[in-house]
Amino acid sequence: MTATAPQRIVAVSAGLSRPSSTRLLADRLAAATRERLAAGQDGDVEIRVIELRDLAVDIANHLVTGFPSAGLREAIDAVTEADGLIAVTPVFTASYSGLFKSFFDLIDPAALTGTPVLIAATGGTARHSLVLEHALRPLFAYLRAVTVPTSVYAASEDWGSSGDEHTEGLPSRIRRAGGELASAVLGPAVSGASRTVGPDDGEDTVVPFEQQLADLRLG
Repeated sequence: MTATAPQRIVAVSAGLSRPSSTRLLADRLAAATRERLAAGQDGDVEIRVIELRDLAVDIANHLVTGFPSAGLREAIDAVTEADGLIAVTPVFTASYSGLFKSFFDLIDPAALTGTPVLIAATGGTARHSLVLEHALRPLFAYLRAVTVPTSVYAASEDWGSSGDEHTEGLPSRIRRAGGELASAVLGPAVSGASRTVGPDDGEDTVVPFEQQLADLRLG
């Protein structure tokens, strides 16, 4: 019997401090995804967290020279070969961090086509939560990745909060987002676009989420 290849989930954390709330959020999202994947299949699940802090000098050198170090090349390969990606950044100047953007600038624009991605961010105040929709989601749309519907923003006051009757707390948002990423990895894409083979040339064709939804309603 041929062994089933493990599902590979890679989380990219752009946190700069140690300990880092960005790394903590990446770990919790990865754990939630692993839990749902393990419940939905019999195969193994591999989780890897890439700390961009440790690759900052290598990223800068690559931007200048065009030659990645062995460690940076291995990290890029892990991201582009992942079955599912978790991308977490701290908010700087109302956007993703420069380190986060610099790393993804090194990814080939076609390398993440159709890859399910869960986007998340951390910040000191909830006022910056729209960075997920204004900055991160467009970035991964450009890379032709499939962003799951639920994105997770964690402000300082969210840690330890269980929410109230009107809003979900951070733990429930993490569980829901992890479940969506697991579903996207195990089955058809749930948001943005999906991988389908074109009838003429066999290349990937992007199917808008709205069209997928219309097809489901018609069916």
